[in-house]
Amino acid sequence: MTKIHPQCADLASQVNQILELLQKNPELRSHQNTSQLETSLRKAISPRFEIVFAGAFSAGKSMLINALLGRELLYSAEGHATGIECYIEYALPEQEKVVLTFLSEKEILEQILYISKRLNINLTDIYVNQAHVIEQLLKESEQIIAQEGGVNKSETAKQANALKLLLEGFEDNKDKIREDSNATYSMGQFNFNNLTEAATYARRGKNSAVLKRLDYYCHHPLLEDGNVLVDLPGIDAPIQKDAKLAYDKIENPDTSLVVCVLKPASAGDLTQAETDLLEKIKSNPAIRDRVFYVFNRIDETWYSGQLRQRLEHLIATEFNHTNRVYKTSGLLGFYGTQIKQTSFHDRYGLDSIFQDSIKELGGEEETPQFISEFNNYCANSGKLTRTNFKVSVHGYDTPNQNYLRILGEWGVPLIDQLINDSGIENFKYEIARYLTEEKRPQLFTNLADDLQPICIALKKFYQNKQTNLISQPQEIETMKQQELARLNTQLQEIGDHFYSYMEEEINQIVNQENKLFNQDFNKMQSRFVNHLDELLQTFSVSDTYSLAVKAHPRNQTAPLIAVLVEALYYLSNSLEDVLIEELKDLVKNFVVNLVVSVRQQECYRQLYHLLGSDSGIENQLTTLETELFYALKTIATTECDRYVRETPQFYSEGTFSIYQFRETLKQTSQAYDVSSMIEAEPAIRQLLKLDFEPKVNYTIRQVFRQSVNQTIKTNLLPIAQKIRENILEQYDLARENMEENLEQEVQEKLAYNKQLMAEIHEDSLTYNEMISNINNCLEAMQVYERKLPLIDIHE
Repeated sequence: MTKIHPQCADLASQVNQILELLQKNPELRSHQNTSQLETSLRKAISPRFEIVFAGAFSAGKSMLINALLGRELLYSAEGHATGIECYIEYALPEQEKVVLTFLSEKEILEQILYISKRLNINLTDIYVNQAHVIEQLLKESEQIIAQEGGVNKSETAKQANALKLLLEGFEDNKDKIREDSNATYSMGQFNFNNLTEAATYARRGKNSAVLKRLDYYCHHPLLEDGNVLVDLPGIDAPIQKDAKLAYDKIENPDTSLVVCVLKPASAGDLTQAETDLLEKIKSNPAIRDRVFYVFNRIDETWYSGQLRQRLEHLIATEFNHTNRVYKTSGLLGFYGTQIKQTSFHDRYGLDSIFQDSIKELGGEEETPQFISEFNNYCANSGKLTRTNFKVSVHGYDTPNQNYLRILGEWGVPLIDQLINDSGIENFKYEIARYLTEEKRPQLFTNLADDLQPICIALKKFYQNKQTNLISQPQEIETMKQQELARLNTQLQEIGDHFYSYMEEEINQIVNQENKLFNQDFNKMQSRFVNHLDELLQTFSVSDTYSLAVKAHPRNQTAPLIAVLVEALYYLSNSLEDVLIEELKDLVKNFVVNLVVSVRQQECYRQLYHLLGSDSGIENQLTTLETELFYALKTIATTECDRYVRETPQFYSEGTFSIYQFRETLKQTSQAYDVSSMIEAEPAIRQLLKLDFEPKVNYTIRQVFRQSVNQTIKTNLLPIAQKIRENILEQYDLARENMEENLEQEVQEKLAYNKQLMAEIHEDSLTYNEMISNINNCLEAMQVYERKLPLIDIHE
């Protein structure tokens, strides 16, 4: 049952039409993020409002839900980690039901293996459907519980009990559990007559252990208006998948409100898991500030001043941003309300509510946890000191005897005092008040807040457009004069935009952000380096030796130094040739790409429109190719000419190059003819490689790119400035050209402006209609201070 006012029936359509207006205008939509608005709209109109109870293992989430509803629907036991995902929704009294979903056999096996490992029970390759395996594990878990002194005596005992319940649950419900999938059953398939019977079955520890999900449909005013209570496994649940389920739900956009159940009342401080939970809650925009912080088990602070002080300090420092902080004892509050319905005839619930908890062992009744806490409350909490209740707890009586005597003496007034001190009634009142009075107005307030910046942007946009169109001439002659008057300004703007564009192109070259130029330069770089390798591989000592001898006709032989000199000239000149050849392609491609890019600029198209030509821009850029190439050719020649000289480091003592030089010299000095030189050809190539590789790498990888960048900048900027000035000088030509076509253009522009004004008028009417309806909806939902703005329409 969702209480949506008739005024809000078409809210989704109305908001979506506003978003369509936003999407229709590119200059608006790029600046507006609508995801938050879409989330708040979904929340405002959703038939469901999911209230997730999140917290650590044993924080008391299930007991708190039981206390809210006044019914024991959910299983809650000290030391037992609820692994069930529970959803509780509204139903009419005669339609109450529960749907049960079981774990698969595979999931149960995973849990058995996990808990057994924690208990140091060695298991390998087991099958839970083998009776002897289950029997053995049950014995071992019972032994551990006995060794620990009871179920609640230690963490180990609690884990052993969880294993025991899991095994018993599997045995008792084997016919309902599938091997690899989750079986779902209705209440009728179990022959339950009512929700109470079904809940009693699901609450039993062994049944609860093998259930995966419960969907309750019950009658309670708290669940009206689409409210759904969600109970999840603890965020630090022993089974990792259970813990992940809780975190995933917190981040789910379907989650509308979180009741964060915290344990510092009993632990003293937030755990890391609880800190992580609070961060997760903040990160979900669907939740916003819809968070109730409940410090459960507050009764434990009644017996420890240190715990009480630490809790008060934590609330004052970490939770001072909200007034939705509550201190409760779910256990005392829930069972307090339950025993109000009992009397001495059923021993105040011992023979009804607690009958399963007091099964006699060795002739003596067990003491339910509530009764232990009740007696402690009466004797040690200090809550009754300033009241008329003079309650005594006798050490010679059993806990159950004390409980019966005290209630027999003081009755319902004492129970009311207990319930009041538990904080449950205050929490119930506050959450009920929020859900019935504040929820809907807050959801619609959130929607209005998210819609307002979009409305303001649309209003400004349409009103500015209207104002601009109204300010423009409405007659042909007037508009013609205006267009001619703007001509000089247009030319200046075109020139400025062109110059700015050229500056940006140069910056992209300098910052190596121009992909096409980078590809061409890298290609030239690779070709240059590879050519050195090719020259060294094909280098002929015999040919070089012949050149050295020919240079000195009177001599029949030549020294190694002469061969190296010829080689240095040969390699340097060959590298220069290839570098110049590659530069020619680099510059050509750069200019071609630049011209193509210029043609695509809006300023170029505007200039062509005004002049009927580009005013010689392409010709000037084509001339740039020759100037740029010769400038870079000079740099390349100078750079490669330096290769003729050896680097100083080549002859440094202790380097491999000087060692290689000496060894080569020894080898070539063995004979006076060319044979010793030819035999040393590999060594000479290696020597040349040692000299040339550092020089080539230094040039192409460090120096040359900077030289190319600077040359482009030096040559291109003056041309850009010259073009800019030339554009300004084209006023007469532009005016002459404009006057020829102005009549038709003005008519087209007037028609366009008229059409645009009609569209703006229509859109403004649509906007105002939708916003008026939305404002009516907001008022109907008691949101009076969030009126959205309307557009002033000029007729």
